[in-house]
Amino acid sequence: MENVAYLAAVRHGESTANAAFAAAAEGGSPEPLAGIDAEVELSELGRQQARLLGRWLAALPAADVPQAVVCSPYRRTRQTWEEMAAEAARLGAAGAPAVLTDERLRDREMGVFELHQPAALRARDPQEADRRVALGEWIYRPPGGESLADVALRVRSFLADLVSSGHERVLLVGHDATVVCVDYVLAGLGAAPPKEQVPNASVSTWRHGEREEVGMTSHLVAGAHGTVQSGRARG
Repeated sequence: MENVAYLAAVRHGESTANAAFAAAAEGGSPEPLAGIDAEVELSELGRQQARLLGRWLAALPAADVPQAVVCSPYRRTRQTWEEMAAEAARLGAAGAPAVLTDERLRDREMGVFELHQPAALRARDPQEADRRVALGEWIYRPPGGESLADVALRVRSFLADLVSSGHERVLLVGHDATVVCVDYVLAGLGAAPPKEQVPNASVSTWRHGEREEVGMTSHLVAGAHGTVQSGRARG
């Protein structure tokens, strides 16, 4: 990654699924959510967070302004970029580059447990829930889905293509799983599997492949309105 001078990876703002999962964790319904993961939208809070990301983007020094933006194909990531770009433009930032989409930046696929929060998975299949806990998220692969280690394989492929793309400054808009796997791959041979998540609407940055910061949220302080809270649920 030496020829990529500045790489920033943004996790999308809070989604309606993030909000529902958080509510379920506090004693809400253990039922899985309706619909498909790829079409989950931002919550109103998520849209606010995305606009604050736009302020972060507008404030970048010229030397760090992205030449390319690559986005997950999922709706919540595309909405995050749209809100970011519109807010940055409103603040007078130079025109944003055309956004590219790459399916390798999609969220971790949960197979038959798509849009199941942990209590819903346990209610449906207690033995599978126990297996998930025993294995841990890095290697647990739900039926028809992916482990985080699987996500790291496709992220590694994406980063290899990015190196040969000729872009020196790049912004990625993705998911918790893709951001932590970018950090894992860039850490190099022998890196420990990631154990932490990154918050919604957080920013992680690397220079020439070296980590600067991961999961930064200082831009989510919204002036007189206080802090716009950021969720930590996967997705």
